[in-house]
Amino acid sequence: MGGMNETPTHRADRGGPAQPLLLVRDLRRHFPIRGGLFGGQVATVRAVDGVSFAVRKGETLGIVGESGCGKSTTARLLMRLLDPDAGTMVFDGEAVGATGAGGMPLKEYRRQVQMVFQDSYASLNPRLPIEDTIAFAPRVHGVPAREARERAHELLAAVGLEPAQFARRYPHELSGGQRQRVNIARALALHPRLVLLDEPVSALDKSVEAQVLNLLMDLKERFGLTYVFISHDLNVVQYVSDRVLVMYLGQVAEQGPVEAIYERPAHPYSQALLASRPSMDPARRRTEPPLTGDPPNPVNPPSGCRFRTRCPFAEPVCAERAPAFADLGGGHEAACHMALPGSGHSRAGRLAA
Repeated sequence: MGGMNETPTHRADRGGPAQPLLLVRDLRRHFPIRGGLFGGQVATVRAVDGVSFAVRKGETLGIVGESGCGKSTTARLLMRLLDPDAGTMVFDGEAVGATGAGGMPLKEYRRQVQMVFQDSYASLNPRLPIEDTIAFAPRVHGVPAREARERAHELLAAVGLEPAQFARRYPHELSGGQRQRVNIARALALHPRLVLLDEPVSALDKSVEAQVLNLLMDLKERFGLTYVFISHDLNVVQYVSDRVLVMYLGQVAEQGPVEAIYERPAHPYSQALLASRPSMDPARRRTEPPLTGDPPNPVNPPSGCRFRTRCPFAEPVCAERAPAFADLGGGHEAACHMALPGSGHSRAGRLAA
């Protein structure tokens, strides 16, 4: 084959660096709850409810939030493992899944967007040797068997697994860190431009976690990749990300450059998340949790601002209407009445103390 360092024709940068690689607008996905005598729909879970953001070329966008906030569902929508109920996705200037001129077929989109899942074992076929697992997607896309196998060996070497030693092994013969390296190699087998990483290191030991994170950073540079990195670990997100998106109950609460989010969080939810990180300084350790209670039920979310039921700064205006995004400069935005001048909140126009 031509070698992994070549740039395939389908990776052509059509719009230049100023055009986002992926533009998402008002993405929604609701899941019906069925019950009753005839199994009819009795309620709806609003898992992702109007999410908009852009992924710039060559960056790592981190997505954080509590369990159940919609992070993984968003990733599956971006991968189109789930079809959205509403919203648009534009990949480098082409509408995803649209028919006719200016549209990108899903098969071509999936060739350029790949995903690494959290569970390194469940996402591998236990009956396939490692090299066959990595070569499977290229074979489906028409790559000859010999070339696909050579590509699999090159990728195994790229992720730090010696092909002669690991190519014919099965998933159960590998450690968790080795299996995740195989998953990363498989994700790169089609020369993607965007890789979605859904909690890729959360199941690994800390020492192995650091190795995999460094591997991901090296591969990003080597192959010119763009990442969407989803994690509960705020320290990991800070380490790998260029920009951060904070989600709460199916919506975006705040987004911006990683320095702005971590040093000057504007949304009370972002402030609480960051304050919940353990401190190594005994004098700065908290005795009370910065955020109490569980997120509301996504079947029946609160009116107005969805965070108001847990927010120490909530006022009547927070229940009356949902906050618009306030532009804090430098690409930093927060959906909070306190950050928006003239919103009617007593703290409007200044960040919460």
